[in-house]
Amino acid sequence: MNLDAKIPSGPLEEKWSKHKGDIKLVNPTNKRKHTVLVVGTGLAGASAAASLAELGYKVQVFCIQDSPRRAHSIAAQGGINAAKNYPNDGDSVYRLFYDTVKGGDFRSREANVYRLAQMSPNIIDQCVAQGVPFAREYSGELANRSFGGTQVSRTFYARGQTGQQLLLGAYQALMRQVDAGKVQVFDRREMLDLVLVDGKARGIICRNLTTGAIERYAGDSVLLATGGYGRVFFLSTNAFNSNATAIWRAHKKGAAFANPCFTQIHPTCIPVSGDHQSKLTLMSESLRNDGRVWVPKDPVDRKKDPSTIPDDKRDYFLERKYPSFGNLVPRDVASRNAKEACDKGLGVGASGLAVYLDFKDAITRDGHKVISDKYGNLFDMYEKITDESPWKVPMRIFPAVHYTMGGLWVDYNLMSNIPGLHVLGEANFSDHGANRLGASALMQGLCDGYFVIPYTLGHYIASTTLSKVDTQHPAFAEAEAGVRASIDRLVATGKKGQKTALEIYRELGHVMWEHVGMARNEKGLKSAVDMIRKLREEFKENLRIPADTDGINKNLEVAGRVEDFLQLGELMAKDALIREESCGGHFREEYQTPEGEALRNDDKFCHVAAWEWKGENQEEVRHVEPLAFENIHLAQRSYK
Repeated sequence: MNLDAKIPSGPLEEKWSKHKGDIKLVNPTNKRKHTVLVVGTGLAGASAAASLAELGYKVQVFCIQDSPRRAHSIAAQGGINAAKNYPNDGDSVYRLFYDTVKGGDFRSREANVYRLAQMSPNIIDQCVAQGVPFAREYSGELANRSFGGTQVSRTFYARGQTGQQLLLGAYQALMRQVDAGKVQVFDRREMLDLVLVDGKARGIICRNLTTGAIERYAGDSVLLATGGYGRVFFLSTNAFNSNATAIWRAHKKGAAFANPCFTQIHPTCIPVSGDHQSKLTLMSESLRNDGRVWVPKDPVDRKKDPSTIPDDKRDYFLERKYPSFGNLVPRDVASRNAKEACDKGLGVGASGLAVYLDFKDAITRDGHKVISDKYGNLFDMYEKITDESPWKVPMRIFPAVHYTMGGLWVDYNLMSNIPGLHVLGEANFSDHGANRLGASALMQGLCDGYFVIPYTLGHYIASTTLSKVDTQHPAFAEAEAGVRASIDRLVATGKKGQKTALEIYRELGHVMWEHVGMARNEKGLKSAVDMIRKLREEFKENLRIPADTDGINKNLEVAGRVEDFLQLGELMAKDALIREESCGGHFREEYQTPEGEALRNDDKFCHVAAWEWKGENQEEVRHVEPLAFENIHLAQRSYK
């Protein structure tokens, strides 16, 4: 398998500008001759589709929701990073680059991350021009706040609705192109296979989720912007409909899957309240700017009214252990420390699986209005869900699965090892290494869509011989037949089985959280592989799917996604088992410092692991892309 990252030569600061000067172009008239298929309408997908249509390409966009604006990017709350240094507190492009590489525990490509930092100011300018209502200072200048893993304020925000406001900006740009006749939107479609012609990505097979019809679409390139695979854990901060089917089906057609074990646990979520839940609710990391994280020092106090526990009886453990960063340590560090406190019997709430996030000092210091202006809608959301007011009592929070740093392997041009298959945003593995810093997902998605793919897609098209292909090509018939056979197999099993896909899905989630979650070890990972294999067998033999394939069939939708998650979950456990080190969100209990911090093994694992599908019931093959650090010195990550 060829894993050529295609990183341009030259100094780090000049790689992207040099690359843009060297790549081939498509003239305006020729752009109109090419059709691009964009799967996903979140920040990465919507921005890419709008930008490519603006350039003149014919674009077809697909989403599983009833509208592109319902993509899960709307759920992002806290902000988007950019190195504009408005607060004049020492920020720079290099510092954003450094913080991101360090935050990812030195498991990302320097060149990709530096480009992201370089483009970040342009993203803010683009969004402001689109009317995104970022918060502003009294002077009129855009406001900034801090996020975990940094010592500067570089996060731009729109209260606690940043993702929604950014998506509305991208959605408006997209709909402008729809109105101009340059973009066709296909909603309520789910991609079920990738079509290859002469080894190149030339189309997709979709299921119409309303009618049940299987549909073919052809183009000159396919862009996947379908988000991450955190729903493999069942309970996560992602929407229930979020899934990995598009990238997993592409993987089974030959696209390498990189670093599947790198998943992020977010420390600031509303704790699990029972088996009735289908997802968990995120509380923005921005809350850790003013909220203080603590637990009682004495286990006997953990069920007391927190207001009755004096300050000297509280353990502000993040401030104690990490004085330089305090409550703004990165997400993986904060999450592990919250788990450690609860494991010691200091967790609060009925379950004992929560810590306090307390705003009393901030309210006293800054006043009700200042805190309300910053976090009012987040406080309201918390109160509606828990029936407790953060104005009166501390929030109770606990870590939950949030973001996935792994994804399909891509080179510097955002193209997978399959020619013509480009992957954007969270669906690729590219920029975050082993741990994503907060407020960087929105930055990456918009950078990929607005500022990278418009150049690199043109280079691919101008450099590639693309024969005329339509949906009557035999490759489409073959791919459609495979999709229909898979659906027929599920339905046939579903008529005789006894257990619903949702029941099996919950069991998978439990296995993943217990053994492939915040802390992993050899015994647990091996057990996870065995248990997932048993679940896969049960899925094949005992699945129950009410109704048939015609029309809306939520049971069939979920079943297809769960089958993919079962295969992906096994691969994640294997990837975690082989990576004998701790880095970022991948914490192996056998590999930690005496202080309990993650202990990397750079000699053996300073690389990207890229897995190759070899067929059903065949072991996948692990390939390696070495990582070179020429501008940042490899060091033990410390936030103390």
